[in-house]
Amino acid sequence: MSVVNSGPRPGRWTRLVTARPRLSLLLALVVTALAVFAGSGAADRLSSGGWEDPGSQSSYAAKALDREFAGARPNLLLLVDSGGKGVDDPAVAGEASRLVKRLSAEEGVTGVGSYWQSGSPSLRSHDGQEALIAARVQGDEKEAGEVLERIAPGYRGTHGSVEVSIGGPVAVMHDMQTIIQEDLLRAEMIALPVTLVLLVMVFGSAVAAMLPLVIGVVAILGTNAILNGLTAFTDVSVFALNLTTALGLGLAIDYALFIVRRFREELAAGAATRQAVGITLRTAGRTVLFSALTVAVSLSAMLVFPQYFLRSFAYAGIAVVLLAATAALILLPAALMLLGERVNALDLRRLMRSRGSARAAAGLEDSGEGTRWGRAVALVMRRAPVFAVFTTAVLVLLGLPFLGVKFGPADDRQLPPSAESHVVQEHIREGFPGSPSGGLEVFAEGAATPAQYAEYRTRLEGLPGVLRVDGPLVSGTNATFTVLPEEKAVGEETQRLVREVREQPAPFETSVAGAAAMLVDSKAAIGERLPWAAAIIVVVTLLLVFLLTGSVLIPLQAVVLNGLSLTAMFGAVVWIFQEGHLSGLLAFTSTGDIEATLPVLMFCVAFGLSMDYGVFLLSRIKEEYDRTGDHEHAVAYGLRRTGGLITAAAVILAVVMVAIGASRVTNAKMLGLGIALAVLMDATVVRSLLVPSVMKLTGRATWWAPAPLRALYSRFGISEGEIPHPPVRAEGVAEEAELDDRDRDRDRTPVG
Repeated sequence: MSVVNSGPRPGRWTRLVTARPRLSLLLALVVTALAVFAGSGAADRLSSGGWEDPGSQSSYAAKALDREFAGARPNLLLLVDSGGKGVDDPAVAGEASRLVKRLSAEEGVTGVGSYWQSGSPSLRSHDGQEALIAARVQGDEKEAGEVLERIAPGYRGTHGSVEVSIGGPVAVMHDMQTIIQEDLLRAEMIALPVTLVLLVMVFGSAVAAMLPLVIGVVAILGTNAILNGLTAFTDVSVFALNLTTALGLGLAIDYALFIVRRFREELAAGAATRQAVGITLRTAGRTVLFSALTVAVSLSAMLVFPQYFLRSFAYAGIAVVLLAATAALILLPAALMLLGERVNALDLRRLMRSRGSARAAAGLEDSGEGTRWGRAVALVMRRAPVFAVFTTAVLVLLGLPFLGVKFGPADDRQLPPSAESHVVQEHIREGFPGSPSGGLEVFAEGAATPAQYAEYRTRLEGLPGVLRVDGPLVSGTNATFTVLPEEKAVGEETQRLVREVREQPAPFETSVAGAAAMLVDSKAAIGERLPWAAAIIVVVTLLLVFLLTGSVLIPLQAVVLNGLSLTAMFGAVVWIFQEGHLSGLLAFTSTGDIEATLPVLMFCVAFGLSMDYGVFLLSRIKEEYDRTGDHEHAVAYGLRRTGGLITAAAVILAVVMVAIGASRVTNAKMLGLGIALAVLMDATVVRSLLVPSVMKLTGRATWWAPAPLRALYSRFGISEGEIPHPPVRAEGVAEEAELDDRDRDRDRTPVG
């Protein structure tokens, strides 16, 4: 029996999760099975909209118009192609009239109108070969989608002498939801096997590689169940499924990598299984918990926005982060207790290395990868001013395109060019003088005379940029006007027109709806609440990083450097998706703008992930600084111990995000590819170059805090290292190998 120095006994949490490992795994299996049942069919209950502010003027006007004037806001369009005969041909007109009659009789459809009934020029193409039948499908997005699924097969295709295609907002949303579900399934089928291969390359052991995937699957299934339950109380965007898959796999892999790596280090240093689990939970386990809190806070900032598109990502993100951390801190220790040394079993890399390098390949000794990281960080710290200035300049330069960002709505151009609703809407944009679903709808409430309505209409017609004003259509004391703009339905000029229409005096109350009005209100809501979201992220990040490090400067560095890590992502979003570079290679249609909520979403997610990696690095630096008191050594040691781990985790998460980015829907493509770029830039540039160079420049002042804050940290701070060690000072980076030997020979506490 070996004799070791005394130290702290295992904590309550360690005893709890290691006392009954088989029972813990059995309960997890039962809970996971229940989650599969509770989450089944979740995708069918999710919605594909959510970009509007429900408390805005445009939302109020839209609801009022749908209630009072069923046909004022058509969301279903049937594009009738005359087959070369012309839409005024008697046979074409007769067939179109029969379609109108059938559609009017469909349950859930109201306000049916057509070119052949009204003669409206906005419903007839410039060349006279196509015309539109417009209708309103009742209900919310889910109910309208169900109606469309039921009736669409009876109208799509050939009818006598005409060919019918289906478009309109309800068809766009339905196609978007269907394609996202299909693409998500394909992304999972690609990401899972590729991730497993990468994990095997990182761990060597197939057993160790399977553990992160199990944690990820548990987190994803649990989040799907939570989202399914939330649909009973609120709207949830179907796009949230993308984030669930990406973060479920990505963060579960991050947490499992960190915990399993530390567990294997402790085993290799001679600790017994229970002891290794205890040390791992007191060190890496606390870091994982801390990291999960920082990511959850970044995602929770989206709850301040009124758009349920953004709120849905907060629901999904918070759930999947906390579930991934919970699984990593309960299931993973239980599995490690049962596996013990067998965590290194099924070493698939044995044929590619010598027996003597087995421990190094498992990440347990400081050769190979550790040596490379040691040399790299030594170079960076020797030339710290050069690396700090050059890296910052490059990141700022990469972000400059974002200064020219233009915001727009999500429309049919998010869909692939082959999608039927995209084809129909493109025909309408290019071939019709005015879209029946692209104008501004003015809702007027309050008693008025015909003369007052006429005067108001004349005032609207006199505004610059107005093509035509239709109406009024009167119902009791309410009326509606349709203002057709000369420019694009949601362009800058049309947004200006929204503001001018709202400013026009009238003897009755007016409110304006329409795509451009919704965009104006959405941008205003985001601009109003963005400072609050940023304040939540910054303040809580500063507090949490302070509790981790006890430093005043490190939290400020973390916020600034994390922000810099996102510049390349935002610059690429504008350069690629707004300006259209690489659109052919990436197979998307550039709209000339960016959907207004996407940058907010991408910032919250990417900032949270960069904090995730930052916490991993800072915790190891802090642990070593507490042990040795040597600032430069601690920075170098932390990078050597976590650099390869963070890079591997970032590459795996990037693979998952790229799989999501392979979606045929542009927003999902932008989200996946943008965050993949941000993650890789953070791991390879910010953590490897900028952090060590800045920490070298700030020196020992990095750890300074005023006396009151030091007292606060002493009482409430969170430290990874609770194992006492004799103070060891190093002369510099050159003595890293010797320090690692001392680290591996540390005294440990016996268990039991």
